[in-house]
Amino acid sequence: MNVLYVEDEEKIANFVCIGLKEHGFIVDYCNNGNDGYARALDLEYDAIVLDIMVPGKDGLAILKGLRKEGNTTPVILLTARNELDDRLAGLNLGADDYIAKPFFVEELIARIHAVVRRVSGDRQNILNVYPLKLDRLSREVTCKLEAIELTSREFNLLEYLMRSPGRVFTRTQILEHVWGYDFNPNTNLIDVCIQRLRKKIEKVSGEECLESVRGVGYRFRKP
Repeated sequence: MNVLYVEDEEKIANFVCIGLKEHGFIVDYCNNGNDGYARALDLEYDAIVLDIMVPGKDGLAILKGLRKEGNTTPVILLTARNELDDRLAGLNLGADDYIAKPFFVEELIARIHAVVRRVSGDRQNILNVYPLKLDRLSREVTCKLEAIELTSREFNLLEYLMRSPGRVFTRTQILEHVWGYDFNPNTNLIDVCIQRLRKKIEKVSGEECLESVRGVGYRFRKP
């Protein structure tokens, strides 16, 4: 399990990192909020363990920024302050759990497993590939919390490509899986749909997410 751990107290950080690694976790450690926030946006983690009081962006600012960007990675807040207002502030910003210092590493590990289990069912229905979030159940696509209106066919095509970012799909594969047609070399169904989809995404994101691979097919750009 991959965990991002943001903590500026070196002794605590060393103790926690050793404990997590001994239990099979892969730990990415940052000692300041700015680096932690950047990594949380750029990389995929199963959970984030976040101290509220860190240099740079503090924990609550990091949490607020992540949720604003549509990042739904489970977050556990660490704090030496155990007042109700601090706990409520974190939970209202989208924290999944909190734990007050001092704590036992075993308790932290149990809480990490708990929040990951809690969201695992939802995650199976959510595709998060920067800068888009696709919900299979509600059939909604958002970019930085702004909705992108798609037709049913456009949604199916985008879902198919987002399931394997960076992988090139041929026109034959796309026709079979999205349209259910046998390959017709003269059809331009895919090209037309890709063009419409690309315009809708770029209008909101300002980025080209759907890439053409000359002579082969299409792919969703890998972050």
